[in-house]
Amino acid sequence: QVHLVESGGGSVQAGGSLRLSCAASGYTISRYCMGWFRQAPGKEREGVAAIDTDGSTSYADSVKGRFTVSKDNAKNTVYLQMNSLKPEDTAMYYCGANEELSAGFLLERVDAPYWGQGTQVTGYS
Repeated sequence: QVHLVESGGGSVQAGGSLRLSCAASGYTISRYCMGWFRQAPGKEREGVAAIDTDGSTSYADSVKGRFTVSKDNAKNTVYLQMNSLKPEDTAMYYCGANEELSAGFLLERVDAPYWGQGTQVTGYS
């Protein structure tokens, strides 16, 4: 059974940094495109960053240059390094996995059969 657990969220002042982790079990992330998504209150879930099986990455325009997605196949874990956080980055952040979509499509479609429970990120000014 596929299981994803996010961690690393918190409250940080604007301009600060956080590093999110998504630990996977029940499958090997090297076979899946892994993505980070977020959902703010009253808004739809949106794609933030994704990393494909070959390590290629894709980012939402709103986070390009500030966020970096990476993975450690040996630890079966995906990371999201978030720098220069803004109040508008405040949301619940989720990781998701999709075996069939590439990184760009995964972000665009927000289509992942497997989701974690989320971790809250709050940026305050």
